[in-house]
Amino acid sequence: MSTRKWLLDELFDAVVAGNVQLAKKIAEQALEKGLPADLALEKMMEAMRVVDKKYEMKEYFTVDVAAAATAMREAFRVFEPHLKVKPAKIVGKVVIGSLKGNIQGLGKDIVAAALRSAGFHVVDLGVNVSPEAFVDSALKETAQVIAVSVSVDETVPFLRDVVELLRKRKLRGKVKTVIGGRAVSEKIRKEYGIDAYAKDAWDCVKKVRILLG
Repeated sequence: MSTRKWLLDELFDAVVAGNVQLAKKIAEQALEKGLPADLALEKMMEAMRVVDKKYEMKEYFTVDVAAAATAMREAFRVFEPHLKVKPAKIVGKVVIGSLKGNIQGLGKDIVAAALRSAGFHVVDLGVNVSPEAFVDSALKETAQVIAVSVSVDETVPFLRDVVELLRKRKLRGKVKTVIGGRAVSEKIRKEYGIDAYAKDAWDCVKKVRILLG
């Protein structure tokens, strides 16, 4: 087995197991051995999909998912500066954040990194972001897209406020909206009048490109 494949498999296992120290250590080793950061990020996302599946099957509890998410975040921090960002061709500006009431930022962090690696300028507002803060920031930053992460079911209705505020400020159509996360779907996108729904980070990159035409 090649060193590259071995490191990717070890990283995958460490994230699924929620072993924070090990995931970080393997990430550092992987960089030393010249493993591309983009490849490692894809492998870690694959690991998180397995964790999600285990949670759905009731094999994992919230605490296991949190441990896996932390392991991924720590490894991700090691890789992030090495993602292939191409600043020469900034293709648009995106304001991103986890919607009010959502304090889990991992999914959003991954999406933000994927967007940056695709050449977008990303303004990350963090977690627990109010609809007003999304729209104010889009105005201030002259962003073309607002990306909203929603992982808590009860907070979905706040999406209506985002759309309403864009309409009130005559930005509807000028500033596009994309949603993602455990609590949203294509059905919710239609219901709330959001422009696009992304099922994962790479899908979000694709959808943002489409929105920007």
